Amino acid sequence: MTLRFAYNTNGAANHRLDDAIRLIADSGYDGVAITLDHHHCDPFAANWQGEAERVGRLLDDLQLGAIIETGARFLLDPRDKHEPTLLSPDAEGRGRRIAFLKRALDIAAIWDAEAVSFWTGVLKEQVSKEQAFDWLHEALSEVLDHAEDVGVDAAFEPEPGMLVETCGEWEAVQARHPRLKLALDTGHCIVSQDIDPADAVRQYSEHLGTVAIEDMKTGVHVHLPFGEGDMDVRSVLHALEEVGFDRLVSVELSRESPRAHQAVPESIAFLKELVPA
Repeated sequence: MTLRFAYNTNGAANHRLDDAIRLIADSGYDGVAITLDHHHCDPFAANWQGEAERVGRLLDDLQLGAIIETGARFLLDPRDKHEPTLLSPDAEGRGRRIAFLKRALDIAAIWDAEAVSFWTGVLKEQVSKEQAFDWLHEALSEVLDHAEDVGVDAAFEPEPGMLVETCGEWEAVQARHPRLKLALDTGHCIVSQDIDPADAVRQYSEHLGTVAIEDMKTGVHVHLPFGEGDMDVRSVLHALEEVGFDRLVSVELSRESPRAHQAVPESIAFLKELVPA
């Protein structure tokens, strides 16, 4: 088999969505990980469905697969990065995040996307872990029911600094929600140092909803271009090949938007040099 690669549009935030998609296609990727945002298929626009259908036609024309990412920084609150989350102290805020995830799943169904990726959010000082997990489990039940209704995988991403930040912690959550897939960002394993990235691919192969790859330095949560960190990219690709992973492997370089015109083609060239023969 041949691994299939995508590029995350949070690393092309200075491009119009259509331009970013065409750049990614022209560079030789098999798909796009689209981070829904105010300027990239705004999920809260009045014509969101029509826009999603239009983007879906473009993806079809370019023969690109899709993943939906939900990590836009200021989509829900222009003054508070990534807020509100599933752990927000106010119920209205948690409800807005849940509504966003449901809308993302609706758009994913239009695109026949492989998965929708999401995370918990940061634990606030005034919220206990026990209360946060109660809210999380309640929200996951609602989101997973909607995911099942629309026929899209909901994939949960362990994120450094958030309530659930390691693969082991994801596993504990998934034990209560068997439908929950893992959104494995292999770079996060380098940050949290809980498991080797290639070992994570092998250990959780049956539960992988989507996989992201980039370079990172040990213990430092900064997404880096390949060759600038400590990631053994070759070993991760070999592991993906070994387990027969046939979904998109997405490059996430969220700080590279100013040079996306270079980072997009450079990244796929690097990966294709390492793809197992």
